[in-house]
Amino acid sequence: MAAVDVIVDNLLALRRIPAVRQHFHWIFLIISVVGSVLKEQDLVPETYFSSSRNVLNVYLVKVSWMWTLLLLTPFLLLSNSSLSKSVSYRRLLSLVVASAVWYICTEMFFYIENLTGSCYESSTMDVINTEFTSKATCRHAGFHWNGYDISGHSFILAYSALLIVEETAPMASLKTASLSALPRMVLNLLYVALNLIVIIWVWMFACTSVYFHDKSQKFLGTICGLLGWYLTYRVWYPKPWSPGLPPQRHPKEQKQHA
Repeated sequence: MAAVDVIVDNLLALRRIPAVRQHFHWIFLIISVVGSVLKEQDLVPETYFSSSRNVLNVYLVKVSWMWTLLLLTPFLLLSNSSLSKSVSYRRLLSLVVASAVWYICTEMFFYIENLTGSCYESSTMDVINTEFTSKATCRHAGFHWNGYDISGHSFILAYSALLIVEETAPMASLKTASLSALPRMVLNLLYVALNLIVIIWVWMFACTSVYFHDKSQKFLGTICGLLGWYLTYRVWYPKPWSPGLPPQRHPKEQKQHA
């Protein structure tokens, strides 16, 4: 597993770059704006990723929250196993909070699309069917619903990537943690997998920006993702009555620096 150790070291070196660590969130706004301009000017050619049926969209993005939790939960449990139980509980609580943010935002998007939409009998959107008043019943009947569709992909991909970057930040200090060979190997594999999924989320966010939705829908989705991250990790979590921020230093290191 020496190759995995090398990959982990390179990823940690990248994370130590101040511009990467401090300004990562800006990449989503930049991509959203630039991608929207490229889409409006029709400057990006059709590719495999311009189809919503591409394999990454079908098997990863559409269930992106599941993949985020599936990889992040064991990482948090293992990375905090050498700390107190209260720390582990707080990190798991942060995932509960994140899931609540995900649920509230996605439900709000669905509500807005239902509230602002109408059911059409064909994709040309020229004949309204007044019998169906919700997206679910309209589409179940085989018709087409057209409402204000805030980009859920822009929201969840930005929010998931930022969440992973925040919660995996303590990995640098875990290099000196007293973990046996197997837990350390699993932790390294999870860390590599989480960084890979962040790369995929950023890539698919870019694909969403240049191929789907209009600019306001993508911008609002992106802003919701950034606000969900900012209000928790930058406003609430630094306060004592919160799940707290991820521990940045192993207890042994804390004693050395006390």
